[in-house]
Order: sequence, then structure tokens, then C-alpha cells
Amino acid sequence: MTATEAGVPAPSPEHAHLRELCLALPDATSDFPFGPDAEVFRVRLKMFALLMHNHRVSPHWTVNLKVDPDMLPGLVAAHDDVLPGYHMNKQHWVSVELHPRIDRAFLADLVEDSYDLVVSGLPVRHRPATHQHPTGETRPGGHA
Repeated sequence: MTATEAGVPAPSPEHAHLRELCLALPDATSDFPFGPDAEVFRVRLKMFALLMHNHRVSPHWTVNLKVDPDMLPGLVAAHDDVLPGYHMNKQHWVSVELHPRIDRAFLADLVEDSYDLVVSGLPVRHRPATHQHPTGETRPGGHA
């Protein structure tokens, strides 16, 4: 039985866009430790995004992203497509629905913020020196 036959939607343009955003970041890698329907994006072996589908969360693909705990309540309150992190620490992670109306600039900011939070927790010697923000500005690795 394929993932689509099991009720998992086929990858969408939003799914592909999310993958591009994540893999464009310095030293970003991906793997499938939880099976073929849950892709984990990492920097230096630390997860910064989890792309998955769970019909209990949304009919769409979702991505779990790390966020600043002080920003989390406001993000959830202000955006219908941002939910407390499914199956994650709800003080540090959100789930974002990847539906066709998703604001791609907003999504790019959330992905980079998640990456930055994870990079800032790495020992300095393990942090990427710099990375390009999707807008083209150069930002030091690990600093928002």
C-alpha cells in the first residue's frame, strides 16, 4: 500500500517549497527516522523541522518548527494555520499547516527562525559561519 492509498496526500507545491527552504540552509540535511511519511530536517544532527502528515492534525501536510517560547502564544493566536506543536513540547514548537493559501514569506521566516534557534544552541565550533536569509541578506549563523 502506498502512502497515498493509506490516506496521506501526495506531496504538494507547498510541501516541495518547504523542502527547498530547509535544504537551502547551510549544513541542512534530511532523513526519515520515523518512516517514509515524516521527513526530519537537521543541522549538525539537531532537528529544526519535521515535515509530516497526520490526519488528526490537518488534511494537509504540516511542518513542526521550533519557535521562541515568548513568541509562541502570539503566533498561535494570530494565525489560523499555526497550531501548538503536534507531538512536541508545546512551549517550544508549533505545527504549521501547508495549505495552498500559506503565506510563503511567513513560512520562510518561521523556518529560518527555527534553524537559528537550533544553531544558537550548538557549541560555537559546530555552528555554520554564515547563512543566507531567503531575502538575500547575510546573517551570522545562530543569531536572529
